[in-house]
Amino acid sequence: MKTLLTALASLLLITNTAFAQVKWSVDPAHTSARFEVNHLGISFVDGTFNTLSGAVETTDSVNFNQAKIAFEIDVNSIDTRIDARDQHLKSDDFFNAAQFPKMTLTNGVLIKGKKGRYTLKGDLTIRDVTKPVVFQVVQNNGIITDPWGKTRAGFTATTSINRLDYHINYNDKLPTGVQAVASDVKIIVNTELVKN
Repeated sequence: MKTLLTALASLLLITNTAFAQVKWSVDPAHTSARFEVNHLGISFVDGTFNTLSGAVETTDSVNFNQAKIAFEIDVNSIDTRIDARDQHLKSDDFFNAAQFPKMTLTNGVLIKGKKGRYTLKGDLTIRDVTKPVVFQVVQNNGIITDPWGKTRAGFTATTSINRLDYHINYNDKLPTGVQAVASDVKIIVNTELVKN
């Protein structure tokens, strides 16, 4: 009986270890979510969201393949360095921040490629629309221990979306027919993760 109990305890320990998850948090002080969009067909306007959070779960402390990712952005923290433009972007012409104050990435899974490159697939919600999205991701220089003893990893993720797909329908045009604000928007996320 003692042998059976020992065997069951060992099996339980192995099972728990196999399914153990390492949790990481996004460091907001060293993370940025930026966007770029063509303006009047001749230049680009960019901006950031200053308030965000996120969590990552990995199977161990060194392997990010199949990592689970969730991310949340406060739309009201949008910053393009021009207050009037920020207020317009918060209006119903764009994000309608009053009704839809959060953007989220849920069900995110990081899939390892070659040489520190990954693909991140997940569900992006903006306003009242949720659509699948794919980010191209680069891990920046592996995993380090910082001067304070914390384990950190850095990544850069990029994608492009069509804002019209997310009911961001502002559609002013020049007399030539060129959109004042282009439909395609580039998204760049630089993030630093800290192991919990």
